[in-house]
Formats: sequence, C-alpha cells, structure tokens
Amino acid sequence: MGKIKVTSDCGGIEGLKVIEPAVLGDARGYFMETYNRNDFTEAGIDCEFVQDNQSASKKGVLRGLHFQLNYPQDKLVRVISGEVFDVAVDLREGSKTFGKWFGVRLSAENKKQFFIPKGFAHGYLVLSDYAEFCYKVTDFYHPNDEGGLIWNDPDIGIDWPMPEGVSEKDLIFSDKDKVWHGIKEYAADKNNCRK
Repeated sequence: MGKIKVTSDCGGIEGLKVIEPAVLGDARGYFMETYNRNDFTEAGIDCEFVQDNQSASKKGVLRGLHFQLNYPQDKLVRVISGEVFDVAVDLREGSKTFGKWFGVRLSAENKKQFFIPKGFAHGYLVLSDYAEFCYKVTDFYHPNDEGGLIWNDPDIGIDWPMPEGVSEKDLIFSDKDKVWHGIKEYAADKNNCRK
C-alpha cells in the first residue's frame, strides 16, 4: 500500500494538515486506508483517537464554529458522501496566527482528510445536496464544555463558498450556532478568566 500524502502548508497556520490517502482502484472499485497509525505518526500526527463520529446534513447546513473549552480535541475529518467546505480557526493562545482561518474542500470524490489539532475552532458548510461527514477525535464529547464562534465574524473573515442555488440568508444553522459571539469577545473572555 502506498503512503499518504500530507500537505502542511495550510495558509501558513502551523499544525493543520491536509491528508490525501493512497487509493488503489480497478474495475471493481477502489480500496484505501483511511487511517494507519504508523503513517500518521511518521507525518507528525501522533494522537490517540478515542471516538469516531458521523453526521449527515443537507445542502446549505453550516455547522460551527465549535470547540471544547476544557477538554480540547484533535480532529481528523473526512467526507464519505457529498462535499463540504471545512474550516479551522486558530485559537491557540500566543500563536502568531491567532484568529487566522484555513479552509479546504472535502468530498467523497477527492477523499482528502483534514487534521485539526487542539486549540482550533472548527466548522463546515455543506455544498452538495447531501453530505455525510466522519471524524475521529482524541477526547470524548462533554456536552457542558462547548464553545463556539459566530460563522460570519468579520474579524475572522472566512470566505465561505455559497452552495449552488443558496444565498447566505438561506443557510441552515442550529439555534446555538446562530448566537455565538465573535473572536474579540472570545479573546476578552479568556483575558477576564486569567485576571
């Protein structure tokens, strides 16, 4: 089996990685390893994943931007049906790229995966009619530990590509994703907690 191809130049934000698996195809279809600990460790992703999650969403659903406050997670995300635009925002204290974002299209067709280390907010927008999204995480979900940033914070300035036939007013959010604050409020809250 061939090795994975790892791209670490993700908008100059250290720690983010786009992974392209080696895909073996023939008349029957294809085979690929979606995770091989040896290959990932060699690529600098040495994590112990403890939970796998999967979600399904229709076109125009925007989930995020989420993070856990006291139990941060490394995430390895991919799409097994459809296409999404996946985004990570750097929230690491002292990072020279704090507040910067990077986005990548993940699809069943391109089979790319996106590694997002602890200290990032994460979200995605469904571009296809339907998408199934899978991700591995290094800590368990704690329902009372959720944090988030509003998806359209002008101080972050994410350039979300709108799905065909969908405008910003047509996007679909959970109730909590409609009311998160921006990165300035997040930074101020963090500073207040340290006083």
